[in-house]
This record gives sequence, C-alpha cells and structure tokens, in this order.
Amino acid sequence: MNILLVNPPSPGIYDWAGLKLPPLGLGYLASVLREAGHRVRIFDLQVERHDMLDQEISKCDLVGITSESNKIFRALDIANRARQQKKKVVMGGYHATFQDREILLESPVDYIVKGEGEYTFLELVRNLESGKGVSDIPGISYLLDGAFHTTPIPPPPRDLDALPMPARDLLPLSKYWMTQIEGEPLLNIVTSRGCPHACSFCASSSFAGRKWRTRSAENIIRELEQLYFDYGFKGFAFMDDNFTLQPERVEAITYSIKKSGMKIKWWCFSRVDTLLKNTSLVQQMASTGLRMVYLGLESADPRALKAYRKCITTEVSKLAVDLLHSHGVKALGSFILGNINDTRTSIMKTVDYAKKLNLDLAQFSALTPFPGTRLFQEAIRENRLISLNWKLFDGGHPVLMGNHLHPRELHRLLVKAYLDFYRQGKQVNNVLGFLRKFVSTRIPPLSFIKETTYRRKRIRNMVEAGQTISP
Repeated sequence: MNILLVNPPSPGIYDWAGLKLPPLGLGYLASVLREAGHRVRIFDLQVERHDMLDQEISKCDLVGITSESNKIFRALDIANRARQQKKKVVMGGYHATFQDREILLESPVDYIVKGEGEYTFLELVRNLESGKGVSDIPGISYLLDGAFHTTPIPPPPRDLDALPMPARDLLPLSKYWMTQIEGEPLLNIVTSRGCPHACSFCASSSFAGRKWRTRSAENIIRELEQLYFDYGFKGFAFMDDNFTLQPERVEAITYSIKKSGMKIKWWCFSRVDTLLKNTSLVQQMASTGLRMVYLGLESADPRALKAYRKCITTEVSKLAVDLLHSHGVKALGSFILGNINDTRTSIMKTVDYAKKLNLDLAQFSALTPFPGTRLFQEAIRENRLISLNWKLFDGGHPVLMGNHLHPRELHRLLVKAYLDFYRQGKQVNNVLGFLRKFVSTRIPPLSFIKETTYRRKRIRNMVEAGQTISP
C-alpha cells in the first residue's frame, strides 16, 4: 500500500520562535511500515511547502496524520483534503488518543490509532489491504453505521531495541537547521518510553504507560554513530521525559560515546532530585558534550508543587542548578504559571525565584489541561475549563479559571515573566524576538473568554456525556 504520513504545522508560540524538530513518531511508524513492504512517504508541514500537500495526497492510498491538541484544527484540514481525493484517513498521537470520539464524529477521519501505534497501525493497514474487518484490532477507534466503536489499547512495545531506527532518510533533515545547540544543527533522539511519575499536567504516563521502557546503550550508540558519521550531525537532543531516571544506563551511554570518538554537543531533560543523588553522573555527562539540561522547576510555591505532584523543593532545585553550573553545563528552567490558587504575588515570587537561580534560560507557560491528564478531568469536574478551542492549548493562552486571577490577567503576567527574567541581559535579543511573536496580532485575543458558570457547566456536562464540542 502507498502510505503518506503527515505532520501538521503548529500554530503555537514555540513554533513561531523557530523550534522545529523532525517528527520522530512518524519516523518510527514509517520504518515499521516500510520494513513490512509498504511504500511510505513523510510530509512535514513544519518545513515543507503547503501548496504541495494535495499533490502528495494524490500519490497515496492512505493518509496517516499525527496531531497534538493545539494543531488538531490543521490536522482536520488535512483530513478533509484527503477525503476530497477519496483517500482513507487514519489519525494518531496524543490528542487523537484521548479525543477519539470527538474527532470521529466531527470529521472525515476513518480510524484512530491510540497510544504507541507502530504495530497497531501496521495491523490496521494489513486488514484494510486484505479487506478484513477491523473490530478485532486492539488500540483503534472507528465508526460503524454512525456509531462510535473503540477497542482497548494493547500493551506498548516492551523491547524498544526491536523497533527499526526511525526513517530519517524520508525527512528533509537539511531544513531543520534553525534549531541549534551552540551553532550545531540539532537532531532529536528518543531512548526510552513511558513515565513512572504522575504529574497532574502531563499525559505521558496515560499515553505510554507508567512502565518505563528503555533502549540499550548499544542500540542508542548505533543510532548516534549513524547520525554523526553518515549524516554529519554533531548536535543532539535526548527527548526522553526521564533520560536520567536510571543513572547506570546514562553512564553506559556516556562511556560508549567516549569510546566511539564522537565529539558531540547535547542536551537532555532531567529531574533535579536525580541530579543531586548522582553528582558524579553530571561530571560524566559534561565530559561527553552535555551543554544544557532542561529542568521542570514549575513554581516557587510549595502548594503549587504539591498540586503538580512534583515531589521537589525550591532548595533542591537551587542545588541542582548550582551543580550543573559547577561542571560548565547550562540550565533551562521550565515554570508553570496559573495554578488555581496562584495570585499575582505568588507568580511574581516564582519569577523572582527564577532570576535568583541564575538560570541560563527560562520558559514560562500557562497551566494547560491537556486531554489525557488528571488536570483535564479535574478542570471539567470543578467547572474551571473555560474553552475547548484547541488552538489555545499551547501553553501561551490561559484556558483555566483560577480562584484569584482572571485569565486575561494571567496572560499579561506570562508576558511580564519573560520581560522581567530576560531583562537581566541573558539571551535578550533572542527573547525579544520571541516576545514580539508572542504578543503579535497573530495570537487570538482573549475576548472569547466568558466568565460564566453556565459556559463552564455546559462544557463539563457535554464532555461527561461524550458529546462533541465546537470551540
């Protein structure tokens, strides 16, 4: 079968800031399909010409689309264009997994693949090609005679080494040059899946399970060597939610990097408590090219940290940042503003805390209840969700009603947080360009917000009843 896999462009503020990385999820999907004998192409609308999409669709039998919440409206536009050419349409990704009913009832999508979809998608394609039914395929949703049907999500792949490397040869790697680390174009790598933690604002454990599954150091080094020696890349981002969760594994990876002779620059995500419990690991990582660590610091308010289920303290975060700096590694701190009990005072306390930490970079986001999170369910139950306009679910637009702050005021505080932090002089030119886009007229105004109990109750009642909601 001829299959086209499409990554919609993101309208989010971080995409406007130039943060574009290859869609590895589609890369893995393509490699599994191709290994089974199917002809596959990937079309990434982050970097490809949009006017070429219809031509690409015309060449295929089936269109697969991935989507996150804030770009679902663009994903549905792609689905409509595929349907106009009478192509079968399959959708997957986080948003499709948790909003499958809404998507199927409101759009021309034929099938939803839920969770980690490499083998589910492959089985679906096989059944469609042979004319078999789909009701016995685990992990899909579909309509039959207008009625919604869904099957349980199967256990995700346990042996990640058994997956073929993502099909990067199907991606225009030269077009992702704008995302760099110290002048080196950056490629993303995923070395593990699943998350044992249960942060209230994150859907990772719901999507990929709480069982943490890892690739072997040997398998990871094989991928790094391919990208370094065959493709010429020297900058890498390890995108795992929990890259340092098992220090012994990271030590094996860094040892293999040294042994290979590769001179690379890289960054990763980590928890502050993991770093402090493994101080020698930081030195080891720094010696192999670690340049920056992304830390989820979230807030200076202990009540907010408890609500987020972060299980960290501000004191531990400060020590972790100092530890990184002592080894010449930069720290990027991420903060979430807009906890339901946040006030202007508590938010400015968090911004002041970010400044005192001497972070190299800071990211401030509005607390956003993405589908699949505990926060999403709480927001519905407590009548706090003020909009289901998915375009606004990008971390830059408040969509929750707190106890003390109007969303419009929170939006102003979000912009102020960036201005106050970067007034220190760090990366000031970069952030000013980012903020110009952040406050530009391309961002929808917050005039849609209706601070009424009726609107919030209506959203809750419709979601609980399984009804679809138009923004």
